Amino acid sequence: MKLSAITLDCPDPLVLAAFYQQATGLELHPKSDADFAGLEREDGLLIGFQRVDGYRAPTWPDQTVPQQLHLCFDVADLDEAEARLLELGAGKPVHQPHEDRWRVLTDPAGHPFCLTRG
Repeated sequence: MKLSAITLDCPDPLVLAAFYQQATGLELHPKSDADFAGLEREDGLLIGFQRVDGYRAPTWPDQTVPQQLHLCFDVADLDEAEARLLELGAGKPVHQPHEDRWRVLTDPAGHPFCLTRG
């Protein structure tokens, strides 16, 4: 079994795909549209973003609306990567469990993701 895709619910797939495209450099899938957008990695892994009417963003670390899933990205420099992603529109929750080892950020749709030293 090989993982082929990870899909995140969101209110605007093209906006979220643009954020992650700028963050990762992955290519936008040519059939992306307002209901489903995807980014492709060279090995075939697809990160998808699907429109959900009435979408409610996770409330991490509070579990009123659970995160259900989060992505982790290896980076060479935590401070540099964090600054770049904040400029692209990421958010930074106040709660940072191990800020010296990893950073928790949120994408424009509110999904938490981690930056770790790679």
